Amino acid sequence: MEKHLNAPHGGELVDLMAGSERLAEIQAKSRDWPSWDLTPRQICDAELLLNGGFSPLRGFMCRADYESVCNSMRLADGKLWPIPITLDVTEEFARSIKPGSLVALRDPEGVMLAVLHVEEIWQPDLKHEAESVYGTVSLNHPGVAHILQKAYPWYVGGSLEGIENPHHYDFRSLRLTPAELRAEFNRLGWRKIVAFQTRNPMHRAHQELTLRAAKQVGANLLINPSVGMTKPGDVEYYVRVRCYQELLPKYPKDTVRLALLPLAMRMGGPREALWHAIIRKNHGCSHFIVGRDHAGPGNDGKNGKPFYGPYDAQELLRKNESEIGVTMVPFQMMVYLEDEDRYVPEDEVPAGARVLNISGTELRRRLAAGSEIPSWFTFPEVVRELQRSYPPRHRQGFTIFFTGLSGSGKSTIARILMTKFLEMGGRPVTLLDGDLVRKHLSSELGFSREHRDINIRRIGYVASEITKNGGIAICAPIAPYDAIRKEVRGMIDPLGGFILVHLSTSLDACEARDRKGLYAKARAGIVKQFTGISDPYEAPADAEVVIDTNEMSPEESAQEVFLYLEREGFIGGSNEAAGC
Repeated sequence: MEKHLNAPHGGELVDLMAGSERLAEIQAKSRDWPSWDLTPRQICDAELLLNGGFSPLRGFMCRADYESVCNSMRLADGKLWPIPITLDVTEEFARSIKPGSLVALRDPEGVMLAVLHVEEIWQPDLKHEAESVYGTVSLNHPGVAHILQKAYPWYVGGSLEGIENPHHYDFRSLRLTPAELRAEFNRLGWRKIVAFQTRNPMHRAHQELTLRAAKQVGANLLINPSVGMTKPGDVEYYVRVRCYQELLPKYPKDTVRLALLPLAMRMGGPREALWHAIIRKNHGCSHFIVGRDHAGPGNDGKNGKPFYGPYDAQELLRKNESEIGVTMVPFQMMVYLEDEDRYVPEDEVPAGARVLNISGTELRRRLAAGSEIPSWFTFPEVVRELQRSYPPRHRQGFTIFFTGLSGSGKSTIARILMTKFLEMGGRPVTLLDGDLVRKHLSSELGFSREHRDINIRRIGYVASEITKNGGIAICAPIAPYDAIRKEVRGMIDPLGGFILVHLSTSLDACEARDRKGLYAKARAGIVKQFTGISDPYEAPADAEVVIDTNEMSPEESAQEVFLYLEREGFIGGSNEAAGC
């Protein structure tokens, strides 16, 4: 069942793929086994388990390994491993299986990727896992938010038998397994390879950093970006890979290789740096670049403090690099010296030198505004690729998402806005009114919190597709719950604009203008689960526009939204807005 592959580069690789005879046996019996549809994160983890990228792991962790990793960054047998690799499942599924069960692990299309030999089933202490692995329980940390809000509550551990690797139809020549990449290094005659991990587009500072790192250790360079799950809001990997491809000719010929890593990042800072180094060792690399705040999620929105120190990852990897068998190449942040037209590490800046830098936030602002991006910051080819995928705001799609009590005026203002957008022309406009969505998309749903969330999630999905394709979506549900509104924002923000409009009109005012008599029926108990009466409304604290329609007419309210859109660049100049 399990084989080991030896290669000159790196240590021993675990190979979990089943042989041909075993495959035939599995295919004959698997229809009687329970199946689990893997989540996107689980598919990433399964692929790196099956191809040896997570060597020495042989499957999803059982409890002893899991607890040891959480508490000491080591497997139960003492091997260094800093991140839990677990299979989280629903309670219902957990109770349907037992140790000794065989489970077919499938992708979203139902293709069986692997067989899980169930060894243990348990309910973990997820809060303890978050605190141990990430050093915080703040939901502003994406790794913590996944564990505490998205992960299923039960874990299943056991070894894997691989049937086939997940299917990828994109960038196939760049998707090399650890064994294939080691063979490629052998073919090229590369003995020293320094790997560069990234989840962002690369600019001149990154090119200078990687050139210096390779030269410093006398190695060839592997640009090895993560193309699984990264931090919410990151540039999608299709765009990033095209940018990397444009960058390759900027390096000396035959010294650089680009290969994609299907890794679901945890944004775990120092622990993740160790993990990345182990993974690169498995892919045949001898050196690994670690820069400032490696794999860190930035600042905690609650207190504004960074989750990890800027060079904590370097310190932890330095203590463990000899055990891992990968040499760390530490680098500080690279900055541009304007007078000398060159990049240097920030600790080498001469006294009095003028330093220039463009942050990620500033880059996004310039792209949104259609402003110039200077050549000292990045290469023209990369700029063109980014501009193709991230046009100025006046060419982007966007979603206007109304929220407010019944009777606050959402539908009326939404219809006025739709009419004005149609008058302006240039982009398709879709109105997703709460009542219409209930009739055509969600007729089977009730008004429990679960069903309300499903309804809003459907609206968000449709709006995200409209926004992604350059249209305008106007959504006018009640949307009483803050968490699902934030979820919808997270769906749409990476694709275009998201403008939350809170109609803050009071309950008394909404009830006084109620033409359908719904409030009276709710107070009489005839209408159940009515927002504001028998069900709560959670007012947003993150709305871009707040309007009290008891103080403004519908036309004036619509104009407020237009003015915001104009200020933020989503619509053109005064001529377009004047129609309102």
